[in-house]
Amino acid sequence: MNLQGWRREGDYRWVIDPTGAMRVPAVLYADEVLLGDMDDKVRQQLCNVASLPGIVGAAYAMPDAHWGYGFPIGGVAAFDAEAGGVVSAGGVGFDISCGVRTLVSRCTREEVVEVQERLAHELARAIPAGVGSTGRLRLSDDEMDAMLTGGACWAVSRGYGSDGDLAHIEEGGCIAGADPHALSKRARERQRDEMGTLGSGNHYLEVQWVAEVFDTGAAAAFGLEPGRVVVSIHCGSRGLGHQVGTDYLRDMAIAAPSFGLHLPDRELACAPIRSELGQRYLGAMRAAMNCALANRQILTHLCRESFRHILPGFDGRLLYDVSHNICKEELHEVDGRARRLHVHRKGATRAFGPAHAAVPDALRAYGQPVLIGGSMGTASYVLAGSATGEARSWSSACHGAGRSMSRHQATKQWHGRQLVDELAARGILIRSPSLRGVAEEAPGAYKSVERVVDVAERAGLARKVARLEPLICVKG
Repeated sequence: MNLQGWRREGDYRWVIDPTGAMRVPAVLYADEVLLGDMDDKVRQQLCNVASLPGIVGAAYAMPDAHWGYGFPIGGVAAFDAEAGGVVSAGGVGFDISCGVRTLVSRCTREEVVEVQERLAHELARAIPAGVGSTGRLRLSDDEMDAMLTGGACWAVSRGYGSDGDLAHIEEGGCIAGADPHALSKRARERQRDEMGTLGSGNHYLEVQWVAEVFDTGAAAAFGLEPGRVVVSIHCGSRGLGHQVGTDYLRDMAIAAPSFGLHLPDRELACAPIRSELGQRYLGAMRAAMNCALANRQILTHLCRESFRHILPGFDGRLLYDVSHNICKEELHEVDGRARRLHVHRKGATRAFGPAHAAVPDALRAYGQPVLIGGSMGTASYVLAGSATGEARSWSSACHGAGRSMSRHQATKQWHGRQLVDELAARGILIRSPSLRGVAEEAPGAYKSVERVVDVAERAGLARKVARLEPLICVKG
């Protein structure tokens, strides 16, 4: 990225002051290496976001930022409805509530390595993955409505997991304000057979082990003990969420002139929060969030069943579940007073600090778990929200390594079979229905997750708790 126009504030914070149509500054957290590797489109998209009505504070980009649709991936922005603020379907994205949940266990790395092939086979058999994958469930219209309003609570009520899981999910596993009637018929039909499936792209279920602990107090509270096995599940709202994004981006783009909105980029299509369209989108988006929470809850149940078939002593307690692509109404302090803001996080993770009321009681002293996915063959991280994150990024942090090249570029450089064999030689088993998909998600197609996480910690967005290394990856 061209550094012209950026003003450096400290080692990891870069600022573009408002010019032209910008209403607030653009702020990016990165070191010089990460900033140099970013596309100039990140800068342009961040400045475009800073020009939207009702934006508060600044338009932020996380250390893993890269070019996206409308908002950069890794973009964070908060809007005040009382000041004419908008909600943007492009600022949430197509994979609504794509997120990560991590299960902790008492199983050791050695125990899993002894049965690694059998366990990989069982997980791949039980977890539907890939483009167009379908699950065991087919939802009736009534069950669809119940799922869209109930989220993970609905899934638990149907026998997928236990009530104990719900305390360790955002909003107790159910997002209020969902409106199933705000969804198109096509969105509902796309999800009818897709509950309990991973999907494709960078979605995965990964068996990992705790390789290093950085914060012993937080790690103990989180259940992260060196050498113990954990499982991370990364997926979202599947076809339903994608259709919601498609439908409302179109509607918002058509309606923009009627709201007096002059968009710098059609992909930033948005609507005033207080408008009928804005409220309808929020209802549809919240329904998609519940869909994602229910989906990950079902996958958790299937994962536990598979593990216990091979390792009967597997417990698989849920550490936390946090979403990435969302817009959430939250209370934040602005200029010394509390304001209710609609915070967009696109490819960014909520990271509430210690003592925040939204963090589960057992974890509150250490802050919210922040789950950072790796890139198939690289490490993942568990962080904790910091006390300084509120003022620096609306309590937001990075969500992964972030792509450094497109999927098309990756397939030109790597071959799926070669990657599977190379990772197997390192003791990491990959199971995927698509070798092309494996090539698209090659570890080398992503930034260094270690560098991204280090910058997030040094910038005060979150702090490192533990590093996780992969053993088995079921890849969409």
